[in-house]
Order: sequence, then C-alpha cells, then structure tokens
Amino acid sequence: MPTNITVPARGGEGAIPAYCARPGGTPHAAIIVIPEIFGVNPGIVAKCNAWAAQGYLAIAPDIFWRFAPGVELDPDIEAQFQQALANMGRYTDAQHHGRNDSVDDAQAIADWLRSEQGVAKVGLVGFCLGGRIAYLCATRTDIDANVGYYGVMIDKALNEAHAIANPLMLHIAGADHFSSAEAQEAIHAALDPNPHVTLHDYPGLDHGFAASSGRRRDEAGARLADERTAAFFARHLA
Repeated sequence: MPTNITVPARGGEGAIPAYCARPGGTPHAAIIVIPEIFGVNPGIVAKCNAWAAQGYLAIAPDIFWRFAPGVELDPDIEAQFQQALANMGRYTDAQHHGRNDSVDDAQAIADWLRSEQGVAKVGLVGFCLGGRIAYLCATRTDIDANVGYYGVMIDKALNEAHAIANPLMLHIAGADHFSSAEAQEAIHAALDPNPHVTLHDYPGLDHGFAASSGRRRDEAGARLADERTAAFFARHLA
C-alpha cells in the first residue's frame, strides 16, 4: 500500500497509516478521502492526486489498519473482491456501542490537519463504506463539508440526521445492488427536508460508478458526480 505518512489516532490508540498528496503551493483547504473496502489502492491514490492538483492537501487513511493493515485490493478480481467483503464484515462486527473507528480516525485527521498542517477548513469524501462514514462524519464530527458516494447502510443511521450541522452531499446510485429502492426512499424521506443536505440521484447506475478506473466506472455518471463534488467543496471550503 502506498501510504506515506501516519497520523496519531485518538486516545493514544496508535498511528493511522495514510496516503498524503500535497499541492505545489500552500493548500487552500484539505480533503480526507475515505476509501472503499478495497483499501488505499491505485484508484484512491489517483483521487488524492487529483485533489492535490486542484490545490487541496489530500489524505486517504487505511480504514482497516487495526486488523488488516496495508490491504490493497482490486475489485475486478473476484478473489480480492471477496476478501474485501470479508474485511467489511469484520469491520462492521467490530463497531459497537455507537462507536465507529473510522469516524474517530477522520476526526483525528481533521484535528491534525488544522493543528499541525495549518489548514483552516477540512472536507471529507468517501466511497461505498466510505460513503457511510461521510454521512456519520456529518452527524458526529466538526468536519466542514462531507460528500458520500453510494454509501451503504445509511438508512440504518437516519436517527442521527437531526445532528447534521455542516453541509453534506450524497450521490445515490439508482440501481445500487447494495442499497435497495426502499433504503433510498428512506434516505430521501429523512434528508430531503434538511437544508444542510443535498442529494443527487443517478438512475440506472450501479454501486461503484465513480471508481477511478475498472469495469464498474460509468464515465458520464462519474464526471457529473465529480463535477458536483468539486463545486460543493469549492463553495464550502473557501
């Protein structure tokens, strides 16, 4: 895995491995990039590098560092896809009593970016499991703006929606085989009235449509979602 820095975890738990991409000059803000269940793979590195090219300090943490550090998987290889699903199951089973390790890690990274890197505003973008983390960061952290792509199990945490205080954007894949039509309807019912939340639907597109490369990517859908995300961060992290 191409991680190149570590950030202290909260509570002295250890150090979070992460990939960090820096812009050529002084960053005007920072963006935390939460990977899918495939780890900090070349696709996530590419996303960080793209944000750095736009003037952001971008950092992608290894979300499974506590039990499967350094995992780097290709979703187009079936055995690796199954390994990723197993890691997600192990991760989900480890969350208890309302705690989410990745939310804690995101807050730790945001604190580090502000205190140690001198960045005033911090955004977060997450994909798949990272999309759920983006939603939970909107309800549980002080990160300035959050974006989730095809987040999983968001409908199971809608009781937290009242706590959203900073801007949140969610990209919803209409044909997402990990998020049912009923789940998507519940998300709209709970979040459409919230002035802090923007929802975008992508009818007919499946989970992973905005992957940097590979079989899952839908070029038109990915470009549209990424343009919306870039405009969202430009507005809220200025």
